[in-house]
Amino acid sequence: MSATAPHPGPSPIRRPLAAAALLAALVSLVFGLLLAGAGPASAHAALTGSDPSDGAVVDTAPEQVTLSFSEAIAVGDDSIRVLDPSGKRADTEAEPRDLSEGGTVRYGVSLHSGLPDGTYTVAWQAISADSHPISGAFTFSIGAPSDTTVALPSQEAGGGPVGVVYDIARYTAYGGFVLLVGGSAFVLVCWRGGATSLPMQRLVVRGWLALTAATLVMLLLRNPYTGSGKFADAFDLAGLQSVLDTKPGAALVSRLLLLGAAALFIAVLFGTYARREDEREKKDLTFGLAVGGGVVATGIAATWAMSEHASTGIQANIAMPVDVLHLLAVAAWLGGLASLLVALYRTPDIGSAAVRRFSAVAFGSVVVLAATGIYQSWRQVGSWSALTGTRYGQLLILKVALIAVLLAVAWFSRRWTGRLTDPAVASEEAPGEEAESGSESEDASADVDPERAAQLARQRAALTATKKKRIRDADPERSGLRRSVLAEAAVAVVLLAVTTMLTSTEPGRTEEEAANGTPSASAPAAGGPVNLKMPFDTGGQNGKGTVRIDIEPGRTGSNDLHVWVDGSDGKPMDVPELKLALTLESKDIGPLPVVPDRLAEGHWSASAVQIPMAGDWKIDVTVRTSDIDQVTIDKNAKIG
Repeated sequence: MSATAPHPGPSPIRRPLAAAALLAALVSLVFGLLLAGAGPASAHAALTGSDPSDGAVVDTAPEQVTLSFSEAIAVGDDSIRVLDPSGKRADTEAEPRDLSEGGTVRYGVSLHSGLPDGTYTVAWQAISADSHPISGAFTFSIGAPSDTTVALPSQEAGGGPVGVVYDIARYTAYGGFVLLVGGSAFVLVCWRGGATSLPMQRLVVRGWLALTAATLVMLLLRNPYTGSGKFADAFDLAGLQSVLDTKPGAALVSRLLLLGAAALFIAVLFGTYARREDEREKKDLTFGLAVGGGVVATGIAATWAMSEHASTGIQANIAMPVDVLHLLAVAAWLGGLASLLVALYRTPDIGSAAVRRFSAVAFGSVVVLAATGIYQSWRQVGSWSALTGTRYGQLLILKVALIAVLLAVAWFSRRWTGRLTDPAVASEEAPGEEAESGSESEDASADVDPERAAQLARQRAALTATKKKRIRDADPERSGLRRSVLAEAAVAVVLLAVTTMLTSTEPGRTEEEAANGTPSASAPAAGGPVNLKMPFDTGGQNGKGTVRIDIEPGRTGSNDLHVWVDGSDGKPMDVPELKLALTLESKDIGPLPVVPDRLAEGHWSASAVQIPMAGDWKIDVTVRTSDIDQVTIDKNAKIG
């Protein structure tokens, strides 16, 4: 029988659909209001200026070249290179000097004296605070422009073959996360019988394998991805150690540890849980698996939130949990959709109740996605011009369009779900088949060979399963649902790819402000950025140095804090431990502890440091330079 479309008569899902339509209208209204009044949000650093500027012609050779950025960056050896017309190095320093002050992030390198006239090339590369590599190049001329043998690099940081493999691993990681979390949630929430289904088990295990393999690849390739671009550097132990000291490296290692716990969860779900027959015991185990699995899934999602766009900029303490919710909602919806597709095509046992439960889960996921997506768009886009005129904004528009298409297809799936029934199977056997089955049973009874009896039992089970599948496949409602779910899955694959591209694309607000040559930090309403310089001496060997602190915007509320530690020679100095605490003694507030993250050698930062009120704050800094050498220094600063 050919499938026919369901009639548009009354349906029990009308009210949820009406709610979805109302939600979509509210989303559009709020989205417009938020974009109209959005403020700046920091993520994905960009070059905002240089001295000399791009294309400038100066009369005399400058003493140094400086570059300004929209936000804090991590630099290393050769991050800024100045090349003369013949391609030789014109700068004197392997590692750039940090010249940041106030709200301006600036790095510079000194030039050799007596440089001849001609065109000079400045090539730079760094790592943004949201973990993405950035790079660029420009030229300036001394005296007059000249021919140069230096070709501006056409490949951006993170490009080339290493970048391609790293991006493939990034896509694979998201896909594996969706299958692992969404498939497990589908079994626990929607179809508990799926725990005994081999196709469902394979789906979840393959998701785990994909996420684990992709995470390992990203960890190994992180050093060449942000540096040389050579595969051989993936096995450089010193480079791997430097990666482990960064936020992205720590996030990848944390993800691997959590995946170990996820493997145990999978073993219990498709082992002990699948074999459990006592309903009370199974109910208790379901609760335990749901809680444990939820904690592990949240932890894995947090490894993205703690190291990418959500971890930098305004309201990071809000943005990171919102990002976690967004990822979990994506996994529940798209991973559940993949599970439903496998169940409809590969198993004959899934019933209408399970499909309806997933329909409710999918609706709830869409609500969460809409709310969290609005907030993320506000942080990363900021204006209508950035929405339509930048690559990030255009990808965001494409993502919204794909979600609209997916919801439209899902509407048809919900219509088919409303008409889905569970036909009986036993009554469909033909008399001849019944007699044949009975004859085989008698033969099996008479035969004492247990091997033969087991073989006949397997044949009868396979025959019964085939009959059930044939009868269910002949159901026009089930056939229509399978086709619509397949269409949903096809759109979902494209949607997941676009979402992954967004995570590695410079946010529209940053791109637009960099094009205008303005830094992205918002101007303080009162006061201004706080800059402190504090010498220290722990008393041990190499125990002397200087701590420099920037607190921006230097007012009450959320602030970004950066700390630089320089040795006695003025070069960046790594220390085993660095802690800060803020105390407002006049109001008996504090000490408020701050534990910054290490961004690069001698450079630490902390986002969303909350300062509750204005006043004269005492800032304590604890520096430890060895196992036994430690000192705490303090200085007062007017904030607010």
